[in-house]
Amino acid sequence: MAESMRDIKRRINSFQNMKQITKAFEMVSAAKLRRAQEQVESGRPYASKIREVIASVAAGTQGVQHPMLTSRTVKKTGYLVITSDRGLAGGFNGNLLRTLVKTVADRHQSKDEYVIFVIGRKGLEFLKRRDYPVIGEVTGLSDSPKFSDIKQIASQAVGMYADEAYDELVLLYNEFINPVTQRPVEHRLLPLVDLKGKKGDEGAKTFYEYEPTAEEVLAELLPRYAETLIYSALLESKASEHGARMSAMGSATDNASDLIGNLTLQYNRARQAAITQELAEIVGGASAQE
Repeated sequence: MAESMRDIKRRINSFQNMKQITKAFEMVSAAKLRRAQEQVESGRPYASKIREVIASVAAGTQGVQHPMLTSRTVKKTGYLVITSDRGLAGGFNGNLLRTLVKTVADRHQSKDEYVIFVIGRKGLEFLKRRDYPVIGEVTGLSDSPKFSDIKQIASQAVGMYADEAYDELVLLYNEFINPVTQRPVEHRLLPLVDLKGKKGDEGAKTFYEYEPTAEEVLAELLPRYAETLIYSALLESKASEHGARMSAMGSATDNASDLIGNLTLQYNRARQAAITQELAEIVGGASAQE
């Protein structure tokens, strides 16, 4: 019985140490989540303004032609997937990667029909183990990434679409709903068909003069806008990651508390049984001497 009590006590101490670690992770993730939400909010005005200008140019330029504004028959698709570098975030990466696998399986017959760009070590390891056609990758991003960190892969993905290497660019990432809810979403980033000639857009009501020409300005702004949307999705994904990790660590802390409570009860019962047995032995010994 004494050995069993020592084992129980050892397990209690182990779960108490684990609880301290998960609680610390939860608090750190909560602080990072607040900063990530602020970063998401701060990037929205820029994306909104550049969209307004693009909508104005596209609406005010008759017969404008640009590959990023034109839909074409989809023979090949590019996917840009945003995952995390670290785990301990519940189903954050697993749910998104399952969405990607299902999408690819439903839409394509062979690997020649699509290519994949991936941000995040978890997604990269998953896709390379299964021999998916990954042609661009970024890993090791900080918890507060800058646009320069993903500029190269964003430019590559957008540029290959403009060069007609594929006919659409699809973005997959986790949308931040609230700190405990993140939803994998699939967004068709290119072509930007919702911008061209949109009569009711607020941007179309503003008059601009362009130098050298509206077409050249549009050709410069469209890739920037698409890259900005990719960066915005990355910030959204980072907020989702911190929320998912905070929620997962909170659940782990609660589970550790429940296990500690159950083991403590088990330990007290074992201790009580040991004391009762010792008392019985003492009483039995005293009775034998009479």
